[in-house]
Amino acid sequence: MAVNNRVKSSNDLELKDRLVAINRVTKVTKGGRTFSFSAIVVVGNEDGIVGWGLGKANEVTTAIAKGVEAAKKNLIKVPVLKGTIPHEQFSKFGGAEVFIKPASHGTGVKAGGAMRAVLESVGVTDVLAKSKGSSNPHNLVKATIVALSELRDAATIAQNRGVSLEKVFKG
Repeated sequence: MAVNNRVKSSNDLELKDRLVAINRVTKVTKGGRTFSFSAIVVVGNEDGIVGWGLGKANEVTTAIAKGVEAAKKNLIKVPVLKGTIPHEQFSKFGGAEVFIKPASHGTGVKAGGAMRAVLESVGVTDVLAKSKGSSNPHNLVKATIVALSELRDAATIAQNRGVSLEKVFKG
């Protein structure tokens, strides 16, 4: 079942951006080497909304600005319950594999690098996360976003099934 949890507009949201990675790209031309930069940026309001973007430009600041604008165009809504996620989730993107698991209050964000930036931007305060396979930040960010977009809370499941919340837990 496809889950559609896209956010309509980012105009009324107060989004904070986090730079995940900057990559210097070299293009060899007849006149010599030309350097440009690509920046992977994650934006979120730390209250269940997150998005990512890739910006490319000849200067770092321009690449970051383009990345932020791109990130604001593909925001998703993530269910965050008491500072953690509702259930375990596994996801893959390219060579990157991501596993996120809810944790009890006070655990903190046990995740590394690119995953940490995404989870903190969405507003998760307690989670256990593991990345396997590729450590490419681009694919890790995408895999983490896919995993978060597949999360569903009990109220959403009850609404989709047309039953009460209590009946969801009784089976």
